[in-house]
Amino acid sequence: MSPENYEGINWTALTDEEGRLLCRRLRRELIEDVAATGGHLASNLGVVELTVALHRVYDTAADRIVFDVGHQCYCHKMLTGRADLMGTLRKFGGMSGFPKPRESVHDAFVAGHASNSVSVALGMARARSMLGERYQVAALIGDGALTGGLAYEGLSNAGQSGEKLVVIINDNGMSIQKNVGGMARLLEQHHLRPRYLALKRRYKETSERVPGGRQFFNTTVRLKRMVKGALLPSSMFEDMGFSYLGPVDGHDLAELTRILRWARDMEGPVVVHVRTRKGKGYPPAEREPHFFHGVSPFDLKTGKPLCPPTRDFSQVFGETLLEMARENGKICAISAAMVPGTGLSDFALRFPERTFDVGIAEGHAASMCGGMAKQGAVPVFAVYSTFLQRSVDMLFHDVALDGLHVVFGVDRAGLVGADGETHQGVFDLALLSAVPGMMVLAPASFAELRTMLRWAVEVCRAPVAVRYPRGGEESYDADCKVEPVTLLREGRDITLITHGILTGPVLQAAERLEEQGISAQVVKLNRVCPLETAPVRRWAEQTGRVLVVEEVANQGCAGQVLAADFAEHGLALSAFRLLNCGSQFIPHGSVKQLRELLGLSAEQIAAAARAIVKHGEGQS
Repeated sequence: MSPENYEGINWTALTDEEGRLLCRRLRRELIEDVAATGGHLASNLGVVELTVALHRVYDTAADRIVFDVGHQCYCHKMLTGRADLMGTLRKFGGMSGFPKPRESVHDAFVAGHASNSVSVALGMARARSMLGERYQVAALIGDGALTGGLAYEGLSNAGQSGEKLVVIINDNGMSIQKNVGGMARLLEQHHLRPRYLALKRRYKETSERVPGGRQFFNTTVRLKRMVKGALLPSSMFEDMGFSYLGPVDGHDLAELTRILRWARDMEGPVVVHVRTRKGKGYPPAEREPHFFHGVSPFDLKTGKPLCPPTRDFSQVFGETLLEMARENGKICAISAAMVPGTGLSDFALRFPERTFDVGIAEGHAASMCGGMAKQGAVPVFAVYSTFLQRSVDMLFHDVALDGLHVVFGVDRAGLVGADGETHQGVFDLALLSAVPGMMVLAPASFAELRTMLRWAVEVCRAPVAVRYPRGGEESYDADCKVEPVTLLREGRDITLITHGILTGPVLQAAERLEEQGISAQVVKLNRVCPLETAPVRRWAEQTGRVLVVEEVANQGCAGQVLAADFAEHGLALSAFRLLNCGSQFIPHGSVKQLRELLGLSAEQIAAAARAIVKHGEGQS
């Protein structure tokens, strides 16, 4: 092993003791690196030995290791030639915090959310068989991801497929906080007796040494099942068609390597149940693994963040919902394994009987909310914008079709920064606006979030979403209440139209334009679906030039709706332009850097407006 980096390790010659030393070094450097850059720490500390064992057993350049969620891939990246890039982790232009095939041949598949790894791995295994190729396929899925329904669809199909495939369950009892549901209890009960495991090993080894061993193995398989049935009741995985191995100590590198090698060499689908400890090796992370799930830069000695957390929209959302719940016993909070992240921790402490954490199962959450609303409850589903994507079918069928009053708190709407392509919340407006009867509100300040959330819960009687950004307020802190549209600033040369968190930058752009002799009026859309277009049309006609600025994807944005409305009403404009996130997946970086990349900073907005006024740009 190179003393400077991890390239060139001879995995076949690596001894158990050398492997343990490698794990210590990885863990130490991982803590140091993430302390400097921020990122997902606790989950990566828990899989150090598992990652080294995987690299001892598989050739990741040729074999396919599919990570689930993916934020536990840091050690994998360090072992595949990217240790020197850890200082750029999650930074603009630097290394992604998730597996990324465009970044390395060792990253088999993109992974950003959860529960898809078994389906993806089965697809790879089937492609291998169909094309007559030879490589190994394994899926590494956390017990938290096993709360998602897609995982069971994959397991059900994979178990019956007969494909040579290994599913490794990383069981640490947590996703971000302690896991919920039947799977968590089931995994706690699983225990493979050591004497049975030893018997199974000897049985396979003996059958392979006997002449005609394969035939011997096939003819005695019924006897093996009888012996197994006498020693161990059938597990859910075995009922599905998997061979089940475990649980294995996920921090015993030698044993873990042996079991993974055995699983790799078995025929058919295999489940390996590995028990790990989230935050392993760093006492602060072991004590508070939920806090160290995703962290900003922190002090190595104390584990405390270098910059104290500031007040954010999630916190205001949780506080406001708690206030309303004290007044109305019908209000309840629903989370998909994100209680702390969506600001619901205090709500859960005060009203545990009205807090429902369904695990990583957004589709189920939406359907459950429909059932609750139908029976008179007032369900409020707090969910990240990018995770809401998994419940779109349920939004249509189980909520909107019957016009049910379900409130969606769409957190992390817009640019989220360092988590990159899989987490940027720029598609929710297009998805939600396609749902018949759905109303979407876009607060730009804490005050507006309080007002709009109260209206959504207490007044509205239809499906309604309140979409708000990650982080805190910017320069705008006023309250436009819930009127559909507001004229924030009058002007004669150009109309700037925006909504949500970009209200501040757009107002700043208008001020810059004023200094340059250009009079810009600013129109704020408080309700972005359905749009109240008549007043916007009147204001646009006054200037004859329009720039619509949005922190959402181009397709399905409010600007497109306005363009269609203006055309339908024959509004003659000399210029109409959209300025948004475009039709692309947006990379990782700070929100400031990403806005500059997309042309959404105050200076760039002003420059775009100035170009329209001075050069008469046409519709784009």
